Amino acid sequence: MSIREIAKLGNPILRKACKPVADPRSADTRKIVQDLFDTLADFRGQHGFGRGIAAPQIGRSVRILVINVDTPIAMINPLLMNRSKSVFSLWDDCFSFPELRVRVHRHKSITVRYTDLDGKRRHIDATEGMSELLQHELDHLRGILTLDGAFNRNSIVLTSEYHKRFAR
Repeated sequence: MSIREIAKLGNPILRKACKPVADPRSADTRKIVQDLFDTLADFRGQHGFGRGIAAPQIGRSVRILVINVDTPIAMINPLLMNRSKSVFSLWDDCFSFPELRVRVHRHKSITVRYTDLDGKRRHIDATEGMSELLQHELDHLRGILTLDGAFNRNSIVLTSEYHKRFAR
């Protein structure tokens, strides 16, 4: 098990666009994927939430993300191919600043193309919750943070304040 430290807000790696992975089947790629899954599981165990994590959050500036909702999925070099015109809003959270919630818009549905660990091209059509999750993680690969998409100055709150005022 290889649990990595999660990069926090202010760490410059979170603001860098990630480089594509040259060989999705390499040992290094597999190691990064395993570290992401281990770190995700550890964070979820400690904090009670967490569905996905991107490579820059564990200090690796490469285009890899993992999600674990119903089934664990590793996405190498994911690309957003399509997105709906319709959007919805939500209070988003992030491992890199877990003490904050940010109100943002996300597309209701998207299509993402990616490569799996066997080097096969795949795609996923995602709606609502899964769509939001993938958009969040894809943003990490471009050096974009949820904070960048806040509605306005009243759309960033401490998680403790969010629970008092908005969570029902």
